[in-house]
Amino acid sequence: MGPIPPRALCCVALAVLGALACLARLPDGRTPWAALALLGALCAGCEQLSRWRPAGRHAPQGMGAFFPVLLAGAFLLPPSAAALVALPGALLTRVEQRPRRIRRVWRAAQLVVAVWTASRVHGALGGRESVVRAESPYALVPAGAAVLALCAVLTLLDGAVLVAAERVPARTAWRGLFARSLAPLAVHGLAGLMMAVLWRSPYGPAAALLVLLPMYVSWWVFAQYHRERAAHQATIRALVQAVDIKDGYTRGHSERVGRASMMIAREIGMDDERAEVLRFAGILHDVGKLGVPTRLLRKDGPLTPEERRVIELHPEYGHEMVRGIGFLGEARSAILHHHERIDGSGYPYGLVGRQIPEFARVVAVADAFDAMTSTRSYRRARPVAAALAELERCAGRQFDPRMVTALARALGRHGWHPAVTADEARPGVPAQTPGGSRRTESAP
Repeated sequence: MGPIPPRALCCVALAVLGALACLARLPDGRTPWAALALLGALCAGCEQLSRWRPAGRHAPQGMGAFFPVLLAGAFLLPPSAAALVALPGALLTRVEQRPRRIRRVWRAAQLVVAVWTASRVHGALGGRESVVRAESPYALVPAGAAVLALCAVLTLLDGAVLVAAERVPARTAWRGLFARSLAPLAVHGLAGLMMAVLWRSPYGPAAALLVLLPMYVSWWVFAQYHRERAAHQATIRALVQAVDIKDGYTRGHSERVGRASMMIAREIGMDDERAEVLRFAGILHDVGKLGVPTRLLRKDGPLTPEERRVIELHPEYGHEMVRGIGFLGEARSAILHHHERIDGSGYPYGLVGRQIPEFARVVAVADAFDAMTSTRSYRRARPVAAALAELERCAGRQFDPRMVTALARALGRHGWHPAVTADEARPGVPAQTPGGSRRTESAP
């Protein structure tokens, strides 16, 4: 990694100065050192546990297991003491990228300022008295305000460092940061409030620690979900890369078909879980090309009828390849049937109308649309309007009219910006005619 930009170093230095200002009132006579030490140790312990979590590096970023402890400190302690609780966990945070020391210092300063602000807001709204008296639901108001303050400070500083270190435009840097952080921090805030109330109850700190066990279990399960999702994405990425290497003329086509399939799915009101599986179907629809001889995929001349029949086996090859991948679910039917036609003249089984699975009808439209709007070695891309007109002309015979209409509506809202996928610069490779061997996609 190259040297850190001076603007980023200034951002870190300002955060450190702010953190030192927050800690300036320590020590004073009001500092409950025993509680501070115990909460600091808990914060460090939670971070140590997260270092050997089975989810490893696939756990979601920003979901530190010590946030309930930090917020409990903000609800229980004076601002400077609460800010000090953040240091052990922050300095032990797992850091993947270099320079690690500066990143840890930045994270520690960021958390100190954020927790200090949250504690100040909580105290100003009478939160500590409501915690001692266990006033419900009145204790939720200052606690909620404290969580909002914590989230706002973290968002402000995260966006600032993006602008300073990576020169991200300001509007882009802060877009969505607050909304993405608020939901998990709100859950942590509830756990922190429960800890604080139990801490001040007759049962004492031991009872407060019981809150951490279900919180850590739920956090671990959430991290496991992210690990499984990352494994799914890696599996799909490896298959798509293999197809792109074998058939370089359609590089990037699979990802765009997945994108167009998602646009149709949203337009027809498909739920998020099925839409995600449909995206997998769009991305993997051509995986069966791995079973087709490379000489056929790269043949310069026209295909013979026998060669075309071999290429038309790729949906069945693809279905067999992904048969054992459980998370693909309905996507397997799309891989097998995306070359079927509404009038029954498609392949491999000549299904008619509604006999064709819904996923396959969506992918067929997305596949043909991208094939027509992408530049290939044998022809230039068609304009989006011309491609839609061709899809509409073939609707009812080759394509499901409902899916064609849904794609047209989605494109009207969001537009389409396809990338060039032809290897037009390859020397010595003549351009193919539209009837040449490269026309194995689903264009009408």
